[in-house]
Parts: sequence; structure tokens; C-alpha cells
Amino acid sequence: MTTAALQTVLTVPDRFRGPARSANGGWLAGTLAGVLNGGRSAVEVTLRAPTPLGTELKLEHLANSVSLYDGGKPLVEAIPVAEDVQAPPFVSFTEAARAEAGFAGRRAHAFPECFACGFREPGDGLRIFPGPVEGSDDLVAAGWRVPFTVADEDGVPPAVVGAALDCVTGWAHFRPGESALLGRLAVQFHRKVTAGGVYSVVARETGREGRKMFGQSAIYEVDGTLVAAAKATWIAPR
Repeated sequence: MTTAALQTVLTVPDRFRGPARSANGGWLAGTLAGVLNGGRSAVEVTLRAPTPLGTELKLEHLANSVSLYDGGKPLVEAIPVAEDVQAPPFVSFTEAARAEAGFAGRRAHAFPECFACGFREPGDGLRIFPGPVEGSDDLVAAGWRVPFTVADEDGVPPAVVGAALDCVTGWAHFRPGESALLGRLAVQFHRKVTAGGVYSVVARETGREGRKMFGQSAIYEVDGTLVAAAKATWIAPR
């Protein structure tokens, strides 16, 4: 017996862009994870094609998956996974904020308007600028001051938390001007993010295989409590 799909519509506002003409991958991952199970357990989100902005897209819900389509073209798929997402180690907010001075994107940034890591006006974007952590060989971090303008009546939504977990895993690899496209992001949310709060966003690279780059990220409260974690696969251009 086949379970009928429930279909709704999703339109990604221009504000939530990554590259100039398509949606931020972490925002999409958080959105679909929230739809699937609220992100309470781990959700693996695969991005199959760039998602256009300002376009009515079909969001298809099945019992164990959520998929996004542009007409008949598959864009994004989310499925639950059994394993918890592993997090990189805690970095204090003070250390994370200090690390921002080394953000490689300050010298050259492929996507300077990105919602998560671009140079948007305060309150419009998240302005998460991860740089190398002093005394560490593989960690990057940034201090995240959560703008009130990203919250809705239910608080900071999973989409925004997904965006915060996304780009930082790329910057664990990128040198100034380098870029790649997010191919997959597994996310897991443990606690709510509070508008106006301060958090450490931490990432590390976990390997490379041909054009694929792998990384982990996490959001921590100031006392070291884990808020959310992600595991990313990026695809470098040919």
C-alpha cells in the first residue's frame, strides 16, 4: 500500500539567498528538517539542484521524507537518520568572537550577499564570520549575536538555525575567494535558539575526497551547552 503524499507550497524569499540567485542551503535544510520532525532527531538533507528565489515550489510530505520540487524537477530531499550528529568541541564565545578577525572572506568572498556569512546589513543577515581558533589546528569559530529580526512568533525558526550551521563548515576549508556548493547537510537540534542571545558557532574540516569536502559544525550556549549540530558535504567546482 502506497501512502499518499501531502503537498504544500514553499516560496523562498530573496532575503534567504546564499549565492545571488538561489536559496541558502542551510536555510533549506533547516526548513525541511523542521517540516519532517522538528529537527529533534537527526535529518539528512540532500540538495540536488539550486533552489530559485521568489518562486512557488512544491513541498511534498511523505511518512518518512520531505521533498521540494520546481515543477517536476527535484531540488531538495530530507530523510530521518538514526545516528546522532557529532559536534566539534566547544569554543567559548570570547574565543569565537576573537577568531572572527581571521575570517578569510574579509579578503575575498565568492558570495558576499549570503544570508549566513555575507556582509549584509546588521539585522538583515546573520553575519557569521568564522576564523581560525587560536591554539587549534582544525577549528574555526565565530561569535553569533542573534538578531531579533530573524525570529517569528514561535522564536528563531529551524531554517535560521540551519543557515547558521551551514557556511561555517565550508569556511573550515576555504581560503580567500574559494567557494563550493553545499551538497548535503545532516542537522540535529537539541535546544531552542533565543533571539538576542549570544552563541559560539564552531566548525572543523573532517576530510576531503576528490571534489568533496566534509565538515562538522555546532552551536553552543555560553556555558558550553550544545544547541545544534550539523555534518556537511560540499562539492568544489571543476
